Amino acid sequence: MLVGVPQEIKVHEYRVGLTPESVRELVHHGHDVLVQAGAGEGIGADDATYEAAGARIAADAQEVFARADMVVKVKEPQPAECRMLRPGQLLFTYLHLAPDPVQAQGLLQSGCSAIAYETVTDAHGHLPLLAPMSEVAGRMAVQVGAVALQKAGGGRGVLLGGLPGVPPGEVLVIGGGTVGTHAARMAVGLGARVTVLDKSLPRLRELDELFQGRASTQYATLHALEAALERTDLVIGAVLVPGAAAPKLVRRDMLARMRPGAVVVDVAIDQGGCFETSRPTTHEQPTYVECGVVHYCVANMPGAVARSSAHALNNATLPFVLDLAGKGWVRACEEDPHLLAGLNVHRGCITHPAVAQALGLPFVPARQALAE
Repeated sequence: MLVGVPQEIKVHEYRVGLTPESVRELVHHGHDVLVQAGAGEGIGADDATYEAAGARIAADAQEVFARADMVVKVKEPQPAECRMLRPGQLLFTYLHLAPDPVQAQGLLQSGCSAIAYETVTDAHGHLPLLAPMSEVAGRMAVQVGAVALQKAGGGRGVLLGGLPGVPPGEVLVIGGGTVGTHAARMAVGLGARVTVLDKSLPRLRELDELFQGRASTQYATLHALEAALERTDLVIGAVLVPGAAAPKLVRRDMLARMRPGAVVVDVAIDQGGCFETSRPTTHEQPTYVECGVVHYCVANMPGAVARSSAHALNNATLPFVLDLAGKGWVRACEEDPHLLAGLNVHRGCITHPAVAQALGLPFVPARQALAE
């Protein structure tokens, strides 16, 4: 199979779909890889490094999209990229379609097939291709939140770890999944007072065992959320419903009761955000203030640490890329229900139920779509 890797064009996105190490593995298995010139610069991999790994270098994105059987990316295709996709071609990347009807229409009109990293599952019900970036985003959430809390960033001027004689900052993590767990670990490490809210008692027990009293756990009710918001310096939204738009858990009136200069980091912004006041921002202009609260809503947080993120992502995606290329993507999906769960779009149809529901579009089951 000819696998194509274009340069990412989303604002301040520096990751790359395949690292040189992944390219070498694909070439070793008999596949051809076409990499756009400059695609790896953001992770410190120049064209010569890709050529040494066995890739051929394409002059531009048009060549990659025109020739590749499968396009491997990191972020969702931008409008110009959607227009280059074609029927019979496979796109393998993060899509986050639920809050993005424009992208959905572009993919449907292209006639391509698209597998979304974020809805591929595993035998344990986890999301193995979302997990590594969730780990990055969770850890970054505390890092960027701490900076936003500084007065120069519009925040309250609170040091999360506190000082002798000065209490530490209060951190609230909404959601105890991968993002929330890594955020809590970072906040605890800085010495903050941390509370994690979740609706799963088994998960709360796991977190209680993990943190051994260094973080508090609380069952997520409306009352608990409202009470926690009023005393919190930094709130991290870490809620995920696979494939679907994130629920708006924090309303505008609830934010208005928070301390002036408090900070919210909405890691769920890729799926629309879990704060009513959230709207996507970029690494160039990451924050804004609303209701007196600093909002950090960057939709590609891991792109800021591209070198670490790209390698972590490739560690997870490479086995799937090899399977898709080795068997042919249709057969690979037919044989692997977890990979099939990643199929969001096929020949003008939405094939993931949560995505179809969020967009208000007709749904065609993935197996049915492949059989037609």
